[in-house]
Amino acid sequence: MIKRIINFYCEGFSNMRTGKTLWLVVIVKLVVIFLVLKLFFMPDILQERAGEGNEPDYIMQRLGDISGDTH
Repeated sequence: MIKRIINFYCEGFSNMRTGKTLWLVVIVKLVVIFLVLKLFFMPDILQERAGEGNEPDYIMQRLGDISGDTH
């Protein structure tokens, strides 16, 4: 059953030139959008707050703060 479904899609995509081009455009646009969002809107907070080489200590401290606040 699954093999028939995969075969159906493979045959369909192999015969349509416009569809392949449109899928390529969509994939390229998504990659560009996510790369731009990552670069400009998602800073490396761990690197900013912990500093070089202190990441494990910072994480353990934050986990301790979180677990201590719940009691």
